Amino acid sequence: MTEADFIRIDGDNKLFIRDWGFGPPVLFMAGWALPSDLWGQVMVLLAERGYRTLAYDRRGHGQSTDRGGVGYDVLADDLAHVLESRDLRDCTIVAHSGAAGEVIRYATRHGIARLKQVFFVGAQGPCVLERPDNPDGISVAAFEDVMGRLKDDLPRWLDENIDGFIPGRSRVEFHWVADMVLRCSRPAIVDFQRVVAEADLRDEARRFNAPLTIIHGDADVSCPIAQTGKKYAAMVPGADLIIYEGAAHGLMITHASRLAEDIAAGLERRDP
Repeated sequence: MTEADFIRIDGDNKLFIRDWGFGPPVLFMAGWALPSDLWGQVMVLLAERGYRTLAYDRRGHGQSTDRGGVGYDVLADDLAHVLESRDLRDCTIVAHSGAAGEVIRYATRHGIARLKQVFFVGAQGPCVLERPDNPDGISVAAFEDVMGRLKDDLPRWLDENIDGFIPGRSRVEFHWVADMVLRCSRPAIVDFQRVVAEADLRDEARRFNAPLTIIHGDADVSCPIAQTGKKYAAMVPGADLIIYEGAAHGLMITHASRLAEDIAAGLERRDP
C-alpha cells in the first residue's frame, strides 16, 4: 500500500480508495459501519465490462483515518474532495444505505456537474425518526435503545442482527461482514448512526436533480422499503424504482450478479 492508495483531505486526515479498471467511472459508497471492501464483487463484475470502478472508506471506516466529525456536511465535502482529486467527470455514484444522505447533501452543497447518474441501493432516509409529520418513523426511545447497544455491546448486536442483513448466507460471510463492522472506529459509527437517524433530507430530496435509480429489497428490515425506497421514489423527480422481491439489505452480497447487471443496464441506457 502506498500514498497513491489514499486521498488527503483536511489536516492529517486521509481516505483510503480502491481504483480498479479503465473506462467511464463508477464510484461506490458503502453504508453505515462498512468499508469499501463491501463492494468488491460488484466492482469486479463492472470492471470486467469496461468500467473504472472506485470505492473509498469514509473517515473512521476501514483504512481511512479517524479524526474529526462525521456529519453529513463534512462527509459530503469529503465526497467532493474524492471526485475532484481523481478528476471524476460524468461519474456514476452507487450509494448504499446511509450513504444516500451523503450524496443528497453533496448535491445540495456542490451541485451535480460531475455526476452522470446515481443509484441508491437499500437507501436509508429520507427521514428516519418519528415526527409529527413523519408518524411511521422510528420512535426516539427505540432509537436510543439501539444506540446504547451499539456503544456497549456491538458484537452481540451484530450477532443478533446480521442474519437480517444477509439472510441465509454462510457463517464465513457472517464473520466477514461482522469483521468489517468491528474494524471501524466505534465513535465514528456511533456518531454516523445518529447523523443518519436525525437527518431530515426530505426537502433536499425533492430538489435532487441528478438522474436517480433506486434499488431496494422488499424484505429489507434495516431500511423498510415503505419508509425509505418508496418515499425517495415519490420525492425525487423522475426517479426509477427497482424492487427485489424477498431481498434484504445486503444486496451487494446476496444479489451481486443481478445488482451488477442492473447497474450496467442503467449505465448503458444513459450512454450517449
